Amino acid sequence: MKNARFLTRLGYALAGIATVWRRERSFRTQLWLGAGALVVVIALSPPPIWIAALAIAAALVLALEMVNAALEYLMDHLHPDHHAAIGAAKDAAAGAVLIASIAALAVGGLMVWDTLAHGHPGIVAPG
Repeated sequence: MKNARFLTRLGYALAGIATVWRRERSFRTQLWLGAGALVVVIALSPPPIWIAALAIAAALVLALEMVNAALEYLMDHLHPDHHAAIGAAKDAAAGAVLIASIAALAVGGLMVWDTLAHGHPGIVAPG
């Protein structure tokens, strides 16, 4: 329903998130990893630019997980039998999630390194 009211479209989006939450272990795992990153952010209190970078990276991973799931649902519905081209498409979508996950891990690692190396006020320095 392309021209539905905003609240109706919002409901569709939330239903999609709920479906992927129920059906995809990898999405739940990524959400838990994001929650772990939030704990690290709270503990380290990095500069706001790092918080923004990490939030964008985490959101990208979750969004790609949702796109990956949507593609899998569609492909499985249209062609339930194994087909090499469909397998390649699924692998490519999974690869996109992997690339975003590695980038998010790099952002998180750089955030921790920068925050600890520069003695951000939220960190208690040893000694």
